[in-house]
Amino acid sequence: MRFKIRHLTHYTFSAPVALEPHDLRLNPRLDGAHRCLDHELLVTPAPGMRTEMLDEEGNHVTRVWFHEPVQELRIEAKLSVQTLRVNSFDFVLDSNADRIADASRGPQSALLAPYRLRAGGSDAVQRLAREIAAGVDDRTVPFLTALAERLRRTVRYELRESGYPFTPEECLARGSGSCRDQAVLFVDACRALGLAARFVSGYHPVPEPGPYYLHAWAEVFLPGGGWRGFDPTGGLAVADRHVPLAAARYPSGAAPVTGSLRGDAVQTELKTELDWTTDT
Repeated sequence: MRFKIRHLTHYTFSAPVALEPHDLRLNPRLDGAHRCLDHELLVTPAPGMRTEMLDEEGNHVTRVWFHEPVQELRIEAKLSVQTLRVNSFDFVLDSNADRIADASRGPQSALLAPYRLRAGGSDAVQRLAREIAAGVDDRTVPFLTALAERLRRTVRYELRESGYPFTPEECLARGSGSCRDQAVLFVDACRALGLAARFVSGYHPVPEPGPYYLHAWAEVFLPGGGWRGFDPTGGLAVADRHVPLAAARYPSGAAPVTGSLRGDAVQTELKTELDWTTDT
């Protein structure tokens, strides 16, 4: 599928502020499942310096510096992307990875260790994960699909346009949360059983008309399949209707815009716009 996406992030400040360097993760990820056909990233006012780089988790980052105080910051990404993965399960697990307990072992285990560390270690989340795993005879892929479907059914989706994600135990106890809350819960449930998992931010074109919002889901490392996406909001494995921007151990590492400012008693207003067209 082909998507044309426009994503605007617009900050206005009640008084001039000095902006520290800002990191923009607004370049579509390029991998075997995605192809960038066109991309433009416009920043107003024009930064005094700009560079392209990879962050510590391999995400494409545009870092910008500002030399003069500003009273607004406008970041507009325009991209055209082709998604190529029609089949979510176009892989064969390594022979030793069919069982959950074995999927995190092997030569890549040390590299994946940070993605298996839990932030909180909730017993309630671990009990949920073990219950679901027992229902599928501890098989790796069936566990992941069953977990995504369970969270879709039991964690009611709610729109929260701002704010940090709930903790996994808070989301589970509330029985509701935004896509980022559900993704954090999914990641923790995977890590509770030793699976390497990470948080993803990006776009998920829902049926028109909008409004549209940035989306979040999870990825799990599967020997033989690499990093594979699972979306607990929709209860499905990710295929050709998700466009990832960044993936990280923690949600903050996948945020599309990060940075800070210096100013006295300044009020900040944030407005975002997101729209796209789909060409099947």
